[in-house]
Amino acid sequence: MRRKQLAVGAIVLASAMLFTACSGGSSGTSTSAAINTNVDGKGKTLTMWHFEDMTAATAISWNEAIKVFEKETGAKVKFETKSFEQIRSTASQVLNSDQAPDVMEYPKGNGTAGLLSSQGLLSNIDSAVKAYGWDKFITGGLATTAMYDPKGVMGSGHWYGVSDYGEFVQVYYNKDEFAKNNIAVPTTLDEFVAALAKFKAAGITPLAEAGGEYPLGQLMYQLALSKADRAWVDAYQLYKGKVDWQDAKWTFAANTIKDWVDKGYISKDATALKAQDMENQFVAGTSPIMVSGSWWQGTLVSDAKFNWGTFLFPSNLAMGSGGNLWVVPIKSKNADLAYKFIDITLRPEIQNILGNKGSIPVNADPSAITDAKSKELIANFTTLTKRDALSFYPDWPTPTFYDQLVAGTQELVNGTKSPTDVLKELGTEYQTGVDAITKP
Repeated sequence: MRRKQLAVGAIVLASAMLFTACSGGSSGTSTSAAINTNVDGKGKTLTMWHFEDMTAATAISWNEAIKVFEKETGAKVKFETKSFEQIRSTASQVLNSDQAPDVMEYPKGNGTAGLLSSQGLLSNIDSAVKAYGWDKFITGGLATTAMYDPKGVMGSGHWYGVSDYGEFVQVYYNKDEFAKNNIAVPTTLDEFVAALAKFKAAGITPLAEAGGEYPLGQLMYQLALSKADRAWVDAYQLYKGKVDWQDAKWTFAANTIKDWVDKGYISKDATALKAQDMENQFVAGTSPIMVSGSWWQGTLVSDAKFNWGTFLFPSNLAMGSGGNLWVVPIKSKNADLAYKFIDITLRPEIQNILGNKGSIPVNADPSAITDAKSKELIANFTTLTKRDALSFYPDWPTPTFYDQLVAGTQELVNGTKSPTDVLKELGTEYQTGVDAITKP
């Protein structure tokens, strides 16, 4: 959920990301045609929000960008720490007030950035994109999640944000535990399940999971994707067809989650756990497998004290997209400074830091990426983009579906509802949300 073209893979992403965005003629208020790229910030303060862990690659690179920004503009940066949940749940109220920041990180997708853009809470940044030339390398699928039509549907219309990194979901594994239990890296779903069973037989709960936030819903979506194709994804994410919540894909996914809980591959205690708890379990060595996003890479580099690696979930399709967006609230008091800061985060020298610290840059110098684990991460991502496998995230279709998906998967793990009933409820909630967006 959090939650792409690289210059380390810029050409790959431009040609291989799943949807090509196009600028359209939708209505909306443009930024000023005269964007000042040499803005003087002396005596001014740029207020910035983001929700990244300070050890994450994104935060590390952005801290360097702050230093460059303050030196070049003379402005000061006031960074206010906000959690992901704080920003996600209060954005509509805060951004419509005088408390809005000048620039902030915000989740991409129809139900998040799309919703805010349709409510008139985000600045249309078309002119800034052109003035700084961001559209020269933010193309293809990376642009898809940056552009929204008047209804807040991604893929066309105006630019409302840009991302300076890519992301996807992969499998993190404890190499020491795999070797100790004589388990090979699985290349098929059957082999993956066999590995789970072997760990459980050894008295180990194999999957670190969290049902109190996004991870469990992402796992269910990934299981559905293992049986799906591009048309299925387009129908679900872009409303290009009927979504049947009782089809073979969703039924397999929900039944598999229940089966894995019943067999002890996932702890029933996961319902109360947050994403950070999941990472803590993996880092502590309690569970040897964590299915989650590339956003954990930099944190694991600093936190995990054992030998760990990554592999792609055995499926033709995978969750992934451009990263969360830098957006400029419509009530930003220093929009020109905000655009300048965004541009600095996109410079190769900052992007190189991002890449070497464990994230996926969009405008780096390929020869500057020297870290071995970063190269592995980028190679996994490139594999997915080459086969047009990135399929966004399960909560994106509607503004309320994140909470609904979390609640539904919690009921699935708790056993308070059957897989069929959970899917029925999710299907109703999904369609209600989609109808509210698409119907007059």
